[in-house]
Amino acid sequence: MDLEVRHLRVICAVAESGSLTKAAKSLRLSQPALTAQLRRIESMLGGVLFDRTVHGVRPTAFGELVLARARSVLPAIDDLALGLRALDRPQRLRIGSVNAPLLPGLVAALRGERSGTTVSTVTRGASTRLVELVEAAHLDLAVVGDCPGFELATRPGVVLHPVVTEPTFAMMAADHPLAAKPEVTLRELAAESWVAPPPDDDRVREYWSTVFHAAGLRFHVLHEVEGQVQTDLVLAGQGISLCQATFRQLPGLAIRPIAGNPLWYRHLLAWHRDGQLAARSEEVAEAARHAYQAVTARNEVYPAWLAG
Repeated sequence: MDLEVRHLRVICAVAESGSLTKAAKSLRLSQPALTAQLRRIESMLGGVLFDRTVHGVRPTAFGELVLARARSVLPAIDDLALGLRALDRPQRLRIGSVNAPLLPGLVAALRGERSGTTVSTVTRGASTRLVELVEAAHLDLAVVGDCPGFELATRPGVVLHPVVTEPTFAMMAADHPLAAKPEVTLRELAAESWVAPPPDDDRVREYWSTVFHAAGLRFHVLHEVEGQVQTDLVLAGQGISLCQATFRQLPGLAIRPIAGNPLWYRHLLAWHRDGQLAARSEEVAEAARHAYQAVTARNEVYPAWLAG
C-alpha cells in the first residue's frame, strides 16, 4: 500500500482530536475502521505514531516527526486543488477565513445577493496565508485578523478593510476560582497554567506575550494545542486560555473580561483590488458588519461589556 493524502489527513485528525473516537466521528468512520486504518498506516511508515492511553492518544516522537511533515504538505496540496478548481468555476465566490465568527452570516448574505453563484469557503490557521491566496487570485475574499502592533503586512494587489476591533477575554472552566469574579486581571491569569495555540505567522501568541511582558508578567503554557482540543482542555480544568469576545458560550465554560482591556483583536476583510468584489466592496463590508453584530450575543458577557 502506498502512502496517500487521505492517510495524512487521518494522522492529523487523530492528533488534533486526541481521541480515536472523536477522530472517527470527524472522519465519518467507525472507530474499529479507523483503528485498523491507523495500524496499516503505522505498518507502512514503519513506526508507532500514537501512544494509546485511557485518556486518549498522543503522538510519539516518531509521530511528531510525521505530523510536522504532514502539516507542511497538506496546506500546499489544498491550495493547489483550490486554484485548479477555480479555473473551471467562474461563477464561484471563494471565501477564506481563520474561523471568524462572522463568516456564516457573511456567507449567507453574499449567497442571498448573488443568486446563481456558488459560495464556497476554506479555512487556514494563519491570516497571512489567506492574504497570499487573495493576492494570487485563489480566493475572492478572506476574513482575517490581527492584533495591535502586529498588523498584517499590506500587499500591492490586496485591500485590507477593517470591520471591527473587539477585546480579548479570558476563558476557564466554570468551577475555576477565577470564574467567581466579574473580571480577571493579567496578574491573576499569569499565575495560572495555560492552554494556548502554538506560535504562528499571525504572531497572536507573540502579541499576548508582549502585553504580559509590558506588565512585568509571564504566562506558562502547559498545553500547546488549538481548536476543539484547546477548548476541551479548558473545560476539563487543565488550564485557562484567552478567546475572542464573541467566543460561543458552552456549558461548563466561563468567559470573563480582563481588567483594563489590555488585549484586542481586529477583524478585517481582504479582497483583490482587481477582483470581482472590488466594485461592491462597501456592500460586502456592510454585510460583514451586520454579520458581526449578529454574533455579539454568543455569550452573556460581551453584551454586558458593550453596554457598560
